[in-house]
Amino acid sequence: MIKSGRERRKHLRLDKKLPFKVAVDGYDFSTTTENISCVGAYCQIKKYIPPFTKVMVKLSLPIKVNNNSKTHTIDCEGVIVRTEDKDKTGFNIAIFFNQIKDNQRKVISEYINQFVPQGSSAPRPPKSRWGK
Repeated sequence: MIKSGRERRKHLRLDKKLPFKVAVDGYDFSTTTENISCVGAYCQIKKYIPPFTKVMVKLSLPIKVNNNSKTHTIDCEGVIVRTEDKDKTGFNIAIFFNQIKDNQRKVISEYINQFVPQGSSAPRPPKSRWGK
């Protein structure tokens, strides 16, 4: 589902579970995203990581181009901007991608564009060279 409407965010978020890795201080967490935008992601991990902690993230995005699918890997640095206790199942964390290359941000936008209905009134992220 694409988030839109009276949202404060400037970038579309996509509710999609994607393989996602978070690395910090010698710990590596494999998880899935709950949602993603070209500026950050939201996921759940088992260990508490405090806000303002810098992390490395790795994300794989399957992007369709002319009926072919190609997986793009995004490696970037992020910072945890919110940590929420999720009962006994772990912690929800929001990560802002603070050091990401422009072409990687465009790849994420292209991935999200695949799910925006044609003719939708929702604002579309900028297209990249990876598709259409």
